[in-house]
Amino acid sequence: MRHAFQFGAKEAANQIERGELTAEALIAGCRERIAKREPEVKAWTHLARGTPNAQRGPLFGVPVGVKDIFDTHDMPTAYGSPIYEGYRPRSDAACVALTRRAGGTIMGKTVTAEFATFVPRETRNPLDLSRTPGGSSSGSAAAVADYMVPLAFGTQTAGSLIRPASYCGIVGYKPTFNAIARAGLKPGADSLDTVGVHGRSVEDVAFFAAALTHRADLEGSIDRPPRIGMRRAFDDARRVLDAPEFELPARFKGLRESHAAILWYEVARSMADEFARFPDKLDPALRQRCADGFALDPKEYVRAQQHGAECRAHFAGALGDYDVLLAPAATGEAPKGLSSTGDVAMNVVWTLLHVPCVAVPAAKSESGMPLGLQVIGRIGDDARTLACAKWIAAKLGADA
Repeated sequence: MRHAFQFGAKEAANQIERGELTAEALIAGCRERIAKREPEVKAWTHLARGTPNAQRGPLFGVPVGVKDIFDTHDMPTAYGSPIYEGYRPRSDAACVALTRRAGGTIMGKTVTAEFATFVPRETRNPLDLSRTPGGSSSGSAAAVADYMVPLAFGTQTAGSLIRPASYCGIVGYKPTFNAIARAGLKPGADSLDTVGVHGRSVEDVAFFAAALTHRADLEGSIDRPPRIGMRRAFDDARRVLDAPEFELPARFKGLRESHAAILWYEVARSMADEFARFPDKLDPALRQRCADGFALDPKEYVRAQQHGAECRAHFAGALGDYDVLLAPAATGEAPKGLSSTGDVAMNVVWTLLHVPCVAVPAAKSESGMPLGLQVIGRIGDDARTLACAKWIAAKLGADA
């Protein structure tokens, strides 16, 4: 017999609507799971009372974790930094308010890397406590993977949502840039910051996103096998999906360098106050990256922005007849140790291109850790990208 906390988000919502499960029972189950596992996993910075929302809606009774980079009016918001210890915003971030409006229950705030950058905190990978869960959405990915909540918010500015999903063996959905409202998010790099979600199936992340955006099309299906192009995908996936190798045209070369220039130029300016007034409370490596960002030639930043815009304009055409592109979600399994959140090399290009990406579990490493693939679509083509991801996850034997 399955425990209530093991239900997926959509399954739980349907059972609550039919009267087969109560919101109270689901929330209590998640709280019990958190109490049991949190001392080891360390996914949370703050836990709310966790009572059902009075507002009825598609998410009624469904517990949701919120990455501590989003403002919450009734909980502390520290952005992963000692500078903001005990800070209480007056308002909710837009995505939090939309979750409440849809009937969801905010269970608490999940651990983020410092200012959602590369500086890790204490969260561990629930599948192997000696490994990182990835970052910067570390607490959200770990909480969903460990059945503490069925859904959680993350963000991606480089690889902060897709990579943790891969490391923890869950599904991560990074929508088209700005598809989920960003108001109330502590900015990092405003040209790149993207709000996304974690769940344990493609069905669940699509359900969550549809509830937030009122876009029923996000829960659709594809009525034929999708046309897939692959970039360095796993051999097993290549055999199962029988998809050809794909290479981007020459104009896309150097996008990683363009992303880095935009990232640190904008992060430095977003953190101008913290850098000026609280330098000793910033991680030394982050402080140096901010200094480097201020030292960057603005002409290099403008060139990088122009490169990104040019490639975005040509990406849909570059895909040709393919519905989606399939690529590794990370460079490998979750690294040992907690001193790093992992390598973003497989993510930054797609973040800069503003395209939707869905991470799905695809294989296991020799040590038994999950390996993920990311399904990449055209800008604004989130519905088809999610539908293809659901088909691919089912074909690969993942929980879709």
